Amino acid sequence: MRVGILSDTHDQQTRTAAAVRLLVREGAQVLIHCGDLTSPEIVYVCAELPGFYVFGNNDWDEEGLRRAMEEVGSTCLGHSGEIELEGKRIAVNHGDVDHEMQRIATRSPDYLLFGHSHQPTDERHGVTRWINPGALHRARSWTVALLDLETDILNFLAMDVK
Repeated sequence: MRVGILSDTHDQQTRTAAAVRLLVREGAQVLIHCGDLTSPEIVYVCAELPGFYVFGNNDWDEEGLRRAMEEVGSTCLGHSGEIELEGKRIAVNHGDVDHEMQRIATRSPDYLLFGHSHQPTDERHGVTRWINPGALHRARSWTVALLDLETDILNFLAMDVK
C-alpha cells in the first residue's frame, strides 16, 4: 500500500489539489494529513483519496473540520492518533507539542508522521521511522511524501505549482 503524506497546507487549495493529483498519479491509495489544514475546504480538496487527519496548531475550526471529514468519509484522529495499515502501526501528530510527540513515540509505532516544522524529515529513532513530508506553505520548497508500506521506500515529491 502506498500512503500519501501531507502537512501544513494552510488553506492553499490550488497547491493542495495539485499535490493530491500528484500523489494519486504516483500510486497513493490513502492520504494522511499531519495537521494545519486551516479550513474545512482543504478536506474537500483532499477527498479524492480516503484520508486520516490530525489537527495542528492553526486548526481553530475543529468542529467545521470534523464535519467536513465526516461528509467525505475520512477519519479524524483528533490532535494525535494511531492507525494500522497493511500490518504497520502508524502514529500521527502535528508535532507542535513535544510531550505529546514523546508520548506517542514511547508506544514504538513503525512510523511516526508529523508536520509543523515545514521541513522534510526522514529519521530513524529506535524501531520508529519519523517522517515529516514538509509543507505546502511557508517553506523553502513545497513538498509532500509517498511511503510504500510494503517496501518501506519513502519519496519526497516537490511541487511546482504556485
